[in-house]
Amino acid sequence: MTFTETMFRWYEEWQRTLPWRGERDPYKIWVSEVILQQTRVAQGWDYYHRFIAQFPTIEALANAPEEQVLKLWQGLGYYSRARNLHFAAKTVMQQHQGIFPDRYEAIRELKGIGNYTAAAIASMAFDLPYPAVDGNVLRVICRFAGITDNINMPATVKHVTEICNRWIDQKQPGIFNQALMDFGSLVCTPKNPDCENCPLQNACYAHAHGLAAQIPVKINRIKIKERFFTYFFLVKEKKTVVQQRIGKDIWKNLYELPLWETQSALSREQVQQLAREQYLAASCKWLWSTATKLTHQLIHAEFYLIEPATLPHLKSYQKIIAIEELSQLPVSRIMQKFFLTQNF
Repeated sequence: MTFTETMFRWYEEWQRTLPWRGERDPYKIWVSEVILQQTRVAQGWDYYHRFIAQFPTIEALANAPEEQVLKLWQGLGYYSRARNLHFAAKTVMQQHQGIFPDRYEAIRELKGIGNYTAAAIASMAFDLPYPAVDGNVLRVICRFAGITDNINMPATVKHVTEICNRWIDQKQPGIFNQALMDFGSLVCTPKNPDCENCPLQNACYAHAHGLAAQIPVKINRIKIKERFFTYFFLVKEKKTVVQQRIGKDIWKNLYELPLWETQSALSREQVQQLAREQYLAASCKWLWSTATKLTHQLIHAEFYLIEPATLPHLKSYQKIIAIEELSQLPVSRIMQKFFLTQNF
């Protein structure tokens, strides 16, 4: 039995039940794949249902305000995914007459869609034989074929993609891709793979050589950058100041409290002095602190309550709102957690 036949037989019996499983609508497949980037299935499930309920079509998504899209995405993180979805939906409406493109090259050109997502949509919606190579597929193929090159290198991904191009079923490429994804999630897992019950056991290089724990080889050369944020919660007559993040940085277009970023953590005395100088504040009370790790960054955040005589003069990206309206804004996970600590 070939690798592909084994995958099909396994998938027929063990495939996961997912809300988008068997879906042929390219829009819904697209949304599900984007949500699952950097997100576990268990977490993404509810977001998928809410997103499709709110934006059932490409047209509905394209016509929605960005702030509404970001608010619905809140909690998933990696907000560029939501912004790219929104932008690409507008592109489909403007350049493809509202019809999702049915060619791989045209799908790949949409903002935020890379090789994997384009292949997943093309194969599942249009039966185009393009292998969708994600982390699960890289792991399965590297173990099975004995590939010990660094999977973070483009050459290794290209090698695995070439193998999948040879093995993919030309008539049911979507089933092939989904079978590999599920197999990597359920059997050939990153840690403690179920080799004893694996249908590929007898032909697997990693199992035969006792290397399942060492393959795939993943070498990271990414340095984590630490950043220190001091947030000021300015309160005057049940109103506060918020600002929208602008420029090319994390959390673009999301809202937050006025922020001071420094090279290192500020002492309480330094924060008190800053509050006096910037906001003429007589008092500055510490409220909460947290640390959040992003892909390449570690954010240290401190929150302080300030009650100034008057709210400050606003910059172009700032506005004054009622405190009770804070929960309606699209915000980062850090800001969302802070709001929860204050019962907003």
